[in-house]
Amino acid sequence: MSTFIIAEAGVNHNGSLEIAKKLVDIAAESGADAIKFQTFKAEKVATGKAIKAEYQIRNTGSGESQFEMLKRLELSVDAFMELFSYCNKKNITFMSTPFDEESADRLDILGMTIFKIPSGEITNKPLIQHIASKKKPIILSTGMSYLGEVEKTVNWIGEVWDKLKNKPQLTLLHCVSNYPASVEEINLLAMKAMEKAFRLPIGYSDHTMGIELPIAAVAMGARIIEKHFTLDRNMEGPDHKASLEPRELKKMVEAIRNVERAMGDGIKKPAKNEDDARNFARRSLIAARSIKAGNTISSEDIIIKRPGNGISPEFREVIIGMQAKKDINIDSVIKWEDVKNA
Repeated sequence: MSTFIIAEAGVNHNGSLEIAKKLVDIAAESGADAIKFQTFKAEKVATGKAIKAEYQIRNTGSGESQFEMLKRLELSVDAFMELFSYCNKKNITFMSTPFDEESADRLDILGMTIFKIPSGEITNKPLIQHIASKKKPIILSTGMSYLGEVEKTVNWIGEVWDKLKNKPQLTLLHCVSNYPASVEEINLLAMKAMEKAFRLPIGYSDHTMGIELPIAAVAMGARIIEKHFTLDRNMEGPDHKASLEPRELKKMVEAIRNVERAMGDGIKKPAKNEDDARNFARRSLIAARSIKAGNTISSEDIIIKRPGNGISPEFREVIIGMQAKKDINIDSVIKWEDVKNA
């Protein structure tokens, strides 16, 4: 099954619809399956006195509050309508994370097919159950969470979905909510722990600076990969510094698709194109000296050398004591039709 790759634009549009469209273009060209933004009303997310995260202060300065920063990064309802249509035109799935019930309603009306719940909202039961009531697939990020907190949230969604005959799909994303996150703190095995605990599809939302870990996560069974990207890491804004640039995003998608092709069916067998290699690399029983027809073959008559298109070395002891049916020249490959029982 193909990995669902989400190119996370987030707020890297800096409040500009024009930049947002350029991000759609890049995501589509990279081969990603979806592009995701963030939909919110600053008034419903943060108080005027809420401080910014350390990385946000580092990347944007401390001259504005979290509320002021969010207000600056809002996109209008009309902008999201235009982005939704533009994504359809570019043949890429539109997604946006709602941070309040009103935003979830608008995205649902817009026709968004998959909802994403961000790590920071994992304790927000009213919002989570409101999103679950949309009866659409949910992707739940689990950054900053203990396994017990994830269990609680899964149960909250279950309370809503248990009433449904056909339940939507819930996928859990392992995530470390540092921007950027260091390789040492990622703990990819936690992704597998969630898979075992909840028997749900798992994925990985990556905030490291490279592309290695999303690729590794796919090899470990991640069904969804989410990765921030930007037009330019030097742009002003909270998330640009921890985002991939266009060529890096494309390289990541290509690498993930290569890993998918390499996974195979899990049956241990020679590859279709290994026949030549088998003949070249393996060995056969070879005549160490000329053997006359009718002679009994001794251990001194046999040497083991390439190529591998004769009798396998595993039958050396079987061949010793048999008779040559015809003359076998020195350094010739010994074949079964060349020998008979004495």
